Amino acid sequence: MFNTRLFSLIRKEFIQITRDPRTLALVIIIPVMQLFLLGYAANNDVRNVPLAVLDQDRSPEARALLDAYRAADYFRIAYDVDSEDELRALIDGGKARAGLIIPPDYGRQLHSGGSAQVAFILDGSDPTVAATALSAAKLIGQSKSTEIMSERLARRGAVLQTTLPVDVRTQVWYNPDLVNAYFMIPGVIGMILYAITSILTATAIVRERERGTIEQLIVTPIRSWELIVGKLLPYTTLALFNTVEVLVIGAWWFHVPVRGSVVLLLALSALFLMSSLGIGLFASSIANTQQEAMLTVWMTLLPGIFLSGFFFPLEAMPPILRYLSYLMPLRYYLAIIRTILLKGVGIAEIQNEIIALAIFGVGIMTAAALRFRKRLD
Repeated sequence: MFNTRLFSLIRKEFIQITRDPRTLALVIIIPVMQLFLLGYAANNDVRNVPLAVLDQDRSPEARALLDAYRAADYFRIAYDVDSEDELRALIDGGKARAGLIIPPDYGRQLHSGGSAQVAFILDGSDPTVAATALSAAKLIGQSKSTEIMSERLARRGAVLQTTLPVDVRTQVWYNPDLVNAYFMIPGVIGMILYAITSILTATAIVRERERGTIEQLIVTPIRSWELIVGKLLPYTTLALFNTVEVLVIGAWWFHVPVRGSVVLLLALSALFLMSSLGIGLFASSIANTQQEAMLTVWMTLLPGIFLSGFFFPLEAMPPILRYLSYLMPLRYYLAIIRTILLKGVGIAEIQNEIIALAIFGVGIMTAAALRFRKRLD
């Protein structure tokens, strides 16, 4: 049976939005401004890039090469895999940001005085990390080659060879040209969903309280859950419109690839909105003025934005901040949207991030709804 009371409340909220054209214009224009401003952001150096290793040789020479990569603080050998498919799955899922493949004849080639090739694969979805890792991978390979050549000269007194003993062949996946906009524009979508929806939700509800109209709603037959849904649904619609807006402009103007399912992306965006809307609802339940609501929201948003990997790579952060980043819902959503857009993967590769988003969303929204309902009572 159609709920006329809920429909009337939703209709009222949309009418109130359209009666404030300046706010509506800001909601539509700000994402575009952020898109162009943040699409050209600068890069940063990183450390501790998770590295997956496929050692098909297991020789002393292979172990020496791994020791060289382990000694450099650019990489952290996080996975020892047994197949290329396993290595690809780790990079697709974002668990490893780089992969090193040592061929079966690596040690034999070096032992015979020849040259050996290794493959170094980089996840180019984050150009900041990939650019640093690319330079570091080549530098470590050259350093190891120089060391081997020096040992050969000292041992045999041979003439310096023209080819390097260790040839590191690099490949950059998903973003071969390391275009920074491919990384930043999906992040803009996450920031819009996280910031704008929570701010608008908090200020809209507090505005009702300031004007005394929320008391009028309380004395009507409408239930608490209907009031919450009616207040939140219009802003959910606006947020999803912003998502499509930035996605379309990003693909058209910046040529950001959309390799995954847009339907899956929108569904997970709606799941992520539970966290941002819950933050706004909670802020409205503890604030008496719009200014208080704004400050309350920003107190929660700023750590979430800076510790999510939006402005600065997580690999560049100190360990304690990386651990704190696991408490930020935006971290998981950014991993999801960048993985879907740039890598074209499905649910299986991002299931851990989806579970984390669901836990945060349900937890935050439940706590906020209970607090808001108690405030109404």
